Amino acid sequence: MTALLLIDIQLGLQETNYYGEERSNPEAEANCQKILEAFREKALPRFHIQHCSTNPESPLHPTKEGNAFHPSTQPKNGEPIIQKNVNSAFIGTDLEAQLKSKNITDVVIVGLTTEHCISTSTRMASNLGFNTTLISDATASFNKIGVTGEKYSAELIHNTALANLKDEFAIIKDTATLLKELRN
Repeated sequence: MTALLLIDIQLGLQETNYYGEERSNPEAEANCQKILEAFREKALPRFHIQHCSTNPESPLHPTKEGNAFHPSTQPKNGEPIIQKNVNSAFIGTDLEAQLKSKNITDVVIVGLTTEHCISTSTRMASNLGFNTTLISDATASFNKIGVTGEKYSAELIHNTALANLKDEFAIIKDTATLLKELRN
């Protein structure tokens, strides 16, 4: 069985002034919503992962409005919410146990950000033995400043993170391909 993991699709990750000057893929949340709706229609398992930062300055700290889920992917109908405070959706949570208790062997991962929690959770899902699919246009990244001050665009960071995960840790697909497969 296949489950959808919606990772950190939260209001705080709309704040480019905190995480970087630019963000790739402005359509990521809309694509996450399309995928979530398809999983709901098929009555396939969905898990909402919420980052609850321990840094009081972070927009994802539980005391901040940014900790809330993005309106496009609000949990409903008893969909499980897994709260975490590290990059991996599996560390310090019962996500692995919940997936295994439902005989889930395959996971589809969407959310934010590609270079942080998506990458870490994708690697862990694969290492834990789940067949892992990552949806490239249902994720996004922020720009970065390198160790010697060089600037890397959000698109470059996104594409590099996907390249590092491709084949070894996950099959990479886009939203249209996944939705077509779910319809068949």
